[in-house]
Amino acid sequence: MGLLLALFLVLAPSAEATTSPSPAPSGSGSSQFQNTISGFLRNNGQGIGGVKINVKGNGFEGSTTSADNGSWRISVPTQGSYEVGIDESTLPSGVKLAEGQENPRTVTFNQTSNVSTIFAFGAGITVHQQSFISTLLNRLVAGLSFGLLLALSAVGLSLIFGTTGLTNFAHGEMVTLGAVVVFALSSIGAPFWLAIIVGLLAGAVFGYVQDAFLWKPLRRRGTGLVPMMIVSIGLALAARYVILFFFGGATQQLPGSQVQDIDLGPVSVSPLNLQSLVISAVVIGLIGFLLLKTRLGKATRAVADNPALAAASGIDVDRVIRLVWVTGGLLAALGGILWAYYRPGVTFNMGQQILLMIFAGVTLGGLGTVFGALVGSIVVGIFVELTTVFGVTADLKYVGALVIMILVLLFRPQGILGRRERVG
Repeated sequence: MGLLLALFLVLAPSAEATTSPSPAPSGSGSSQFQNTISGFLRNNGQGIGGVKINVKGNGFEGSTTSADNGSWRISVPTQGSYEVGIDESTLPSGVKLAEGQENPRTVTFNQTSNVSTIFAFGAGITVHQQSFISTLLNRLVAGLSFGLLLALSAVGLSLIFGTTGLTNFAHGEMVTLGAVVVFALSSIGAPFWLAIIVGLLAGAVFGYVQDAFLWKPLRRRGTGLVPMMIVSIGLALAARYVILFFFGGATQQLPGSQVQDIDLGPVSVSPLNLQSLVISAVVIGLIGFLLLKTRLGKATRAVADNPALAAASGIDVDRVIRLVWVTGGLLAALGGILWAYYRPGVTFNMGQQILLMIFAGVTLGGLGTVFGALVGSIVVGIFVELTTVFGVTADLKYVGALVIMILVLLFRPQGILGRRERVG
C-alpha cells in the first residue's frame, strides 16, 4: 500500500509548498495558522483591491487587505465561529455594499480548515434574506446530494460486510485515497479526466490488494471476525499516516471547486452538488441493476446470503469476494472525490471524518443489505442537513444522525430493510 501511495503522492507538491491559485493578500494573520477564512470582492465583474477586512472571534482579532483581483485571505488560530466585516471607509469611491448585505456577518468552520464568504456590491442590487421554506428546500436538496454521496461508500461497505462479515474500519482510507490521487495528478498538470480515472482505479487496486494479500490469507487461516476487525483498525491507522506523511496536514482544493451557486426557482444550489447528485444516482442505479439482473450479481447475493451453500452450488466464492472488494474500493474512491467537492477540500483524514456517517447509513438501513445502505444513507444525509434549519450548529449536526441511528436500532435492531433473525 505504501508503494501505491508513494507513486502518486511523491509526485505532488507537499501541502506546505502548494500555493493558492490567487495571490495571497498582505495583512496580519495571513499565514501564521492553518485555518483560513477567504473570499473575493468583486463589483461588476472587476476585483476590488485595497479594501480592509476585519476578523474577530474566539479571542482572536486580525485584519487583511484585498489584493488587486479582489481576493483576500486571513488565517485564524482555531476553528469555530468568527465575525467577518468590511471596513466600508476603505471601499473605492462609488462602490457600495448591496442593499441588505450583512456586514459584519458570522462564518463557521464545518469539517474543513478553510471557509469562504462572499460580499455583494453594486447599486440597484438588493440582497434578500431567504425565507424558511426556501432554506428548507435548499437543505433538502443538499441533504439528498449528501445522502447519495454517502450511499456510494456505504453500498461498497455493505457489500463487503454481506459477503465476508467483516466490519472494515479501513474503508474511510479507501475514500481518502480517491481524492488524494486526483489532487496529486492534477497538481502535476495531468488532465482532469485522466486524474479521475486513475483515482478510481487506485481505489479498485487498493481493494484488490487488501483482499489478495491480507483478508484472503486471514480467511483461509480461520481468523475470527473480531481479530480481523482489529486488523482493519490497524490498517486504517497505518494508511492514514502514510497519506499524512506524503500529502501533509493542510486542506487542498481540487480543480474547479470554487463555483457560484445557481438559482432553480426557490432553490439555490451549487452546480457541483447537482453533478454529485446525478452521478451518485446513476452509479447506484447501475449497481442495483447489476445485482438484480446479472448472473454475477445473483452470485454475489447468493454468497452474501449463504457462502457455504453458494460454494456447494458451484459458485467461486473467493472470486466473488475479490470482485466485491474491487467494486467497494472503486465506489469508495468515487465517493471520496465527490466528498472533496462537497466539503470542499482534500485532507489526509477526510475518510475518517465521514466514516461514522457511512456506518450510520449501513446500520440504519440494515447490515449487509445494499438497498438498505442506500435508504439509510439518504435518511442520514437529509437529517444531517435539516438539523441546521432548526437551530443546530454546524459543528453538532453530525451528532443528530448518530442519535437517530441509536434510536432506530433500539426499536428495530435489524435496521429499516434488514431481516429479523432469531438468536439462540
